[in-house]
Amino acid sequence: MSTDPRDSEPAGGEPLVPVTAQTEAELARAAAHSAHNYDPLPVVLESAQGVWARGIDGVDYLDLLAGYSALNFGHAHPRLVEVARSQLGRLALTSRAFQHSLFADFCEAVSGLCGKEAVLPMNTGAEAVETALKLARRWGYDVKGVPPDQAEIITCAGNFHGRTIAIVGFSTDPDAHDGFGPYPPGFRTVEYGDAAAMAAAVTPNTVAVLVEPIQGEAGVLVPPDGYLRAVRELCDEHSMLMLADEIQSGLGRTGETFACDHEDVVPDVYILGKALGGGLVPVSAVVADWPVLRVIGPGQHGSTFGGNPLACAVAVEVVRMLGTGEYQRRSRELGAHLHTLLGALPSDRVTAVRGRGLWAGVQLAAGQPPARVICERLLARRILAKDAHEGTIRLAPPLVVERDEITWAVAQLTDALS
Repeated sequence: MSTDPRDSEPAGGEPLVPVTAQTEAELARAAAHSAHNYDPLPVVLESAQGVWARGIDGVDYLDLLAGYSALNFGHAHPRLVEVARSQLGRLALTSRAFQHSLFADFCEAVSGLCGKEAVLPMNTGAEAVETALKLARRWGYDVKGVPPDQAEIITCAGNFHGRTIAIVGFSTDPDAHDGFGPYPPGFRTVEYGDAAAMAAAVTPNTVAVLVEPIQGEAGVLVPPDGYLRAVRELCDEHSMLMLADEIQSGLGRTGETFACDHEDVVPDVYILGKALGGGLVPVSAVVADWPVLRVIGPGQHGSTFGGNPLACAVAVEVVRMLGTGEYQRRSRELGAHLHTLLGALPSDRVTAVRGRGLWAGVQLAAGQPPARVICERLLARRILAKDAHEGTIRLAPPLVVERDEITWAVAQLTDALS
């Protein structure tokens, strides 16, 4: 962006940017005709480049949310925009009734990135999770031999896998869960990070474990060392599929290609989304070997837009970019800087900092204002961040962020906390 707000830092905690009448009017106009399923911060964005986003009032903000990791490569990355623009003018949608010239490239690229044999493309993260659940149940019946309609899947408390009826049915978040039942049966929920509790929940009909290697919505919770290995071993012991939801944690966010890589764990099924679309188009995928994916046949699952040419073109370029290792390295090195700075925040205001790479959950001390209030103070200091429940601020800057931008951002957080 053309204006760098670091040229005018706040003094004495006074807000730099008031909410303008123009912004208030636009928010009110949207609220009049939009379902109120979100409570956005009082800002209206109109353009963005890299890590900076501009509001309709001409103010530039440093984006420390990155679309919940969908913008790992920043806003409007030139390589991705060029690929999307070129493909959009040639062929954008065919449906899977016909093959297109980029589909094989997409399948080879994404399966190769995961070290797996095959891909089932979808659009959104929730669709990909639903696909994995269906896949696991079908595998349980056809391969493991579970009696019809008896398959069980173990999930974890604090999870966030999407908003469909099946997924919110095993959510422990009252806002997501309450008031939408009845829910599909077949799910057992145990405490996240507790391998013993997971082992105790296994029955002969358990076909899979669905787990986030790091829980994002719950406050960027990193499980105890060895937890993912224990889950992997449990799945091997009881002939169950390990389904790893890497929608937020994957594709470079934690300093490795996948968060499972930190424990050298390879799940049976990778569930991908968000950053796979480069911040330009919705793309998700379920990636596994043929003994798992072969149980789904023609007509048994699909999507009108899944695997469309535009999505495939962008996703292939995303995989190429990840193939250099540059973004994983940036996340490791800049993430270390971020966590060092966050670790020095006053202990009477912040009790814990969790996360890996360029992903952090800042836990506020008792007696501090709600995280939403801190995020509003950050907004006044030209920082875009989001609360994860009442007591946690989550930070996930694009992987193209610079070291001095991180330093400046944490200085604003320090000021907002004071």
